[in-house]
Amino acid sequence: MRGGKGIWILVVAVAIVASCWWERAGPPDPAAPGSPSREELGRLLASVTVVFERPHVPGYHRGCGAGEACVFGPAWSDDHPGRGGHDGCDTRNNVLARDLREVTFRPGAGECAVQSGTLDDPYTGTRILFRRSTSRAVHIDHIFPLAAAWDLGAASWSRDLRRQFANDIDFNLIAVDGTANEDKRDHTPADWLPPAASTRCWFAGKYLTVAVRYGLPVTAADHRALTDAAATCPDASQGSARSSSSS
Repeated sequence: MRGGKGIWILVVAVAIVASCWWERAGPPDPAAPGSPSREELGRLLASVTVVFERPHVPGYHRGCGAGEACVFGPAWSDDHPGRGGHDGCDTRNNVLARDLREVTFRPGAGECAVQSGTLDDPYTGTRILFRRSTSRAVHIDHIFPLAAAWDLGAASWSRDLRRQFANDIDFNLIAVDGTANEDKRDHTPADWLPPAASTRCWFAGKYLTVAVRYGLPVTAADHRALTDAAATCPDASQGSARSSSSS
């Protein structure tokens, strides 16, 4: 019993460290100055639960139309218990307003309808001009895909927790290149990593942080892919040197 308690304390401590790194990392940057160190990513890799393979759990429906289960709630709903919920703005616009630069808003809509902006895409390393008229150029991605989360544990969650996960602007949502997101679909790291190799460490840290925070496992193949991504992370001494030189 004592050993089990010790393991639980370790997992909680790693989750807290992961959350601190996530907040320190801030918005995405293709240069990845907010990437975790190799040691930080190693701690996340050591703490996450690993399963042999992803099961396929029946009952997943993202849609909320007739005959659909709507298991994560309506897309981009403001009705969720997380940050940004019930603030009068839908989740998609919350993320766009956070991640784009030089943002303008639709006249008369306050700050709840992003009209234009510029995205430094963390998946491809390219710069994308966002215009509301061509909004498919920029997608809002769930770093840990909803369908994968459903298969790996979310099917047993409460509806409130699933709605929170689907609209988690602090940990699981990011504005990205639309084409890259369509390529990613519901793939997990064994089958998809960002095309921009320079941001794979950053992506691995984000993915693992979501997994640890929500108690979701990763497959053995995903764990190997994320371990490979850790090789691109700076070591802790490089991070310290970078911080010193910038101060």
